[in-house]
Amino acid sequence: MDGVEGRGLFFSGRAGVGKSRLLREGVAALPPERYAIWYVAASTATAALPFGGLAQVLPAEQPEGLSPAGVLRWAVEVLREQAAGRRIVLAIDDAHLLDPPSAALVHLLARQENTTVLGTLRNGEQIPLPIRALWTDDLVEHAELAPLGPTETADLLAAILDGPVDAGSAERLFRLSAGNPLLLRELVLAASGGGELDRPYGVWRWTGRLELAPSLTDLIDTRIGRLESGVRAVVELVAFGEPLGLHLLNQAADPADVELAEERGLITVAQDDRRFDVRLAHPLYGEMMRRRCPVSRTRRLQARLAELLEAVGARRRGDLLRVAVWRLDSGTAQDGTLLLGAAAQAFARYDVPLATRLARAALDADGGFDAAELLATILMFADRPGEAVRVLDAVTGEVTSDRRFSRWLTVRGMVTYWGLSRESTVEEIARAGAELADPGDQARVRAFEAIMRLHGLDPAAALRLSRSVLDRPAAAVAARELARCTIAHLDAARGQFRRSAAAIARVQAEAPAWRADMPYLQLAMELARGTRLALAGDLAGIDAIAADEFADLAGAGDFRLGTGYLAILQAYAARLRGRSGDALKISLGACAVLATSRVYAGLAHAERAQAAVLHGDAAAAAEAMAEADRMHTPGMAVLYPWLEQARGAVLAAGGDLPGAAKHLADLADRLRADGLAGHEVLVLHDLVRLGRADAPVGPTCTDGGRRTVAQRLTELSDRVDGVLPPLLARYARATVAGDGADLLEVADAFAALGLTVWAAEATAIALHGLRRERAASAAAAHQRLGALLGAADQIRTPALEALRPVLTDRERQIAGLAAAGVTSRLIAERLFLSTRTVENHLQRVYSKLGITGRAELPAALRSITGHDGGEAE
Repeated sequence: MDGVEGRGLFFSGRAGVGKSRLLREGVAALPPERYAIWYVAASTATAALPFGGLAQVLPAEQPEGLSPAGVLRWAVEVLREQAAGRRIVLAIDDAHLLDPPSAALVHLLARQENTTVLGTLRNGEQIPLPIRALWTDDLVEHAELAPLGPTETADLLAAILDGPVDAGSAERLFRLSAGNPLLLRELVLAASGGGELDRPYGVWRWTGRLELAPSLTDLIDTRIGRLESGVRAVVELVAFGEPLGLHLLNQAADPADVELAEERGLITVAQDDRRFDVRLAHPLYGEMMRRRCPVSRTRRLQARLAELLEAVGARRRGDLLRVAVWRLDSGTAQDGTLLLGAAAQAFARYDVPLATRLARAALDADGGFDAAELLATILMFADRPGEAVRVLDAVTGEVTSDRRFSRWLTVRGMVTYWGLSRESTVEEIARAGAELADPGDQARVRAFEAIMRLHGLDPAAALRLSRSVLDRPAAAVAARELARCTIAHLDAARGQFRRSAAAIARVQAEAPAWRADMPYLQLAMELARGTRLALAGDLAGIDAIAADEFADLAGAGDFRLGTGYLAILQAYAARLRGRSGDALKISLGACAVLATSRVYAGLAHAERAQAAVLHGDAAAAAEAMAEADRMHTPGMAVLYPWLEQARGAVLAAGGDLPGAAKHLADLADRLRADGLAGHEVLVLHDLVRLGRADAPVGPTCTDGGRRTVAQRLTELSDRVDGVLPPLLARYARATVAGDGADLLEVADAFAALGLTVWAAEATAIALHGLRRERAASAAAAHQRLGALLGAADQIRTPALEALRPVLTDRERQIAGLAAAGVTSRLIAERLFLSTRTVENHLQRVYSKLGITGRAELPAALRSITGHDGGEAE
C-alpha cells in the first residue's frame, strides 16, 4: 500500500481463511492524513445494479447524458476531488461480486497514478473480466492465501485459549478445520461452550466430542447450500464412506449426481495409485451430514457401502476394517471373526478407541477367548486396567490349552504389573510359566517376565531370561523380538550403544511379523531406542523418531503411552538445545497426555522439572519433582536415573549446590554399582557443570585415594560408545586445568552436536578464566557466548549464573546505554551526572566484565543477556 511502484494487490482464498480481516487490518493501518481511503464490501444484493458495488463511494446523483466511458471518467474525477491531493486507496472486499460498471471503474482506477487498488476474491467464484485483467495485465499483484498449517494452527489455538494445547488436540482440530481460521474459532467456541476443554497441568486438551453450535451450523449450511436429493445422497455416502472409490460411488449413486457434487465443490476426487478416491471437500461437511442424517437412512447407507465393498472384494489393506465398521454401525455385524480381525487391524494402527469398539463387539458376538484377550490388551493401553482384568477373569473357563494359558497369563500379567502396579505379578507369572510344557508358550511368558524384571531393576535376571528366549528355536517372532528389546534397552543403559542400535534395527526389520500379534511391542522398542539416543546425545535421532509414522499413528489413534513417551523425548531434545520455553511446553503436554497413566507419568514430570530449572523457575521445578515422585511406580524402577538426575537439578536450582553435588555423587556411585555406565556418564557430567570436576567419586583405590569426576569420565570414555563420552571427559579435564582454549574447542564440538546449553556453559567457564587473566581473546569469547545465548531461550544454569557479574543498578543502566552507542556526555546529561562519574562507573563495569574498553562492551553484555545493549532495551 505504501510502496513506490505497487498499484495494488488482490488476494484470494477459501471462505473463512481471513481475507476480509486482513484487508480491514491493512487499511486501518494507513494514516488518513496521507491517504484517501474508501472501503467497500460488494454483495449479491448490489451485483445487478450499475455501480452498486461502489455506491458507498460515488455521489448518489450522476450527471445526465454521459456515455458509459464518460461516466467512468466522471467517477475518477470525483474520487480525485474527494482525495484532495492525497493518495487514493480503494479497498474492495469480495470483488468477485462487483457489477460490470464497478469492475470497469476499478480497472480504470488501477491505471491511474497516485492510486492503489486492493481487493479480496473467493476461490471458486466467477471473477469479472476487468478484475481478472488487473493482474494478467500486471497492474496489480495477485496472492493466494493458503490455509494454516499444523504448526500455525497450534500457535493460533494457544493464542485463542491463552495457553498451550496438547499436540493430539491441536492435530484433531487442525484436521477438522482444515486450517481455516474462521472454522477453527467456531470449533473452539463450541468446545468451550460445551465443556469439552480441560486444562491438566496448564495444557488445554479437547475431549474430541464435537458440538455443532448454531453459528458453526450456519457457516456450514451457507457453504453447502441447498442440495437436490441425488446430490445429497452422494454427499451422505461420501460422509459415511470416505475415502470412497469413485467406481464404488458410481455404483451406489447416479454418476451425474456425483459429477454435480464435484462441480459444486462438495466433494473432491484424487488419484491414489490405480484407484480414484472421493472425499468431502471439507471435514466439517461430513460431521454435519452425519449428524443430520436420520438413523434409519444412516444404517441403510452403511449397510449398502459394506455390501458394495464385499461384492468387489476387500482388496486393500484397510478394506476389512472399513467393512467391519460399516457392519457394526449399521447393525448388520454378525461375523465375530470379521470384527475380531478388524479390531486387531485397528490396534495395529494404534487406533485405541476404534479397536476397543470392535473388540468389544467381537466379544459380544461370541468371539470367545481370542476377543477377550485382545479387548483386555487394548483396555490396558486405554488406561482401563481394572476393566481389563474383569474381561480376562470372565473367560478363565475357556483357558483350555497351554497356548491359551500363556497368552492369558502374559496379558493379565501386563495389566496387573503396569496397569495396577502390582509388583508380585513377576513372581506369579514366573511360577506359572515354569509349568508350561510347550517351549514356544514358555518362551512367550519368559519374554514378558524378562521385560518386567528389567523395569523392576533386576538386569541380571532380565538378561538371562531374554537370552534364553532367543536361544529357543520354538519361540515365536513376537516373543523373540520382545526379548531383543529388553536386551537393547539394557545395552543402552550400560552405554553399549552400537549393540543396542543393532538390536533395535533387527526388531524394526521384523515388524511385519510381530505387529499383528503384539503391536504394543513398538512401545518397548521406542523406549530402548529413546534411551540410547538420549544417553548418546543424538538429538537428530530423536527428531527422526518423533517424525516417524508411529508418532503420527499414535497421535491420531489416542495411543497415549506412545505419544506421551515421544513427547518426553522431544522435550529432552528441546532442553539440550536451549529452547527452555519449548521444553517446558512439550513436557507439560506429556504430563497432560499421561495424566491417567502411571507408566511414564513420573518420567514426564521429571522432564518437566528439568525444563523448569533451565527456564529459571525453581518453584515450578520443585512442584514438578514432587509430582514425579507421586506418580512414579516401582514397576518402572529402571527409569530411576532420569528422576534422580532431575532431583539434582532441582536442588541446584533451589540454591542448594552442595546438596545437589552430594546427591549426584551418590547417584553416580549407585549407577556404577548397577552397571549403568551410559547413565553414569551424564550424571558425572552434571557434576562437572556444577564445578565439581575435581571432586572424588567411587570407591577407594589401591593407593588409598579415590578417582576424581574427570578421571572417572576419562575411564568411562573408553567403555561407553559414541562421540559424546570422550568429549565430556575432555571437558572435565579442561575444567580442572583451567584450559580456556581447550574449553572453547569443546564448546564448538558441543554446538556442532546441537547441545547449545552445554556449549554455552563451556564457553562461560572459559570466559571466566579469560576475564580473570584479562586475556586478549576474552572479547572473541564474549562474542561466541553471546551468539549461543542469542540462539537460545531464557536459560539459567549454575555455570552461566556464576558468569554474571554483580553490577549495581546504575552500572547496568550506564553499561546498557554505552553498549547501545550513547556517548558518555549524553549519558551524563540523561542521568543528571557528571561525565567523570559516568566514566568512573564504566571503568568499574570494564573491570567486572574483564574487558578493556567500550568497544568490547556490546559483546560482553550480549554474553550475559543474549542481546546487545540488553540492559538499555
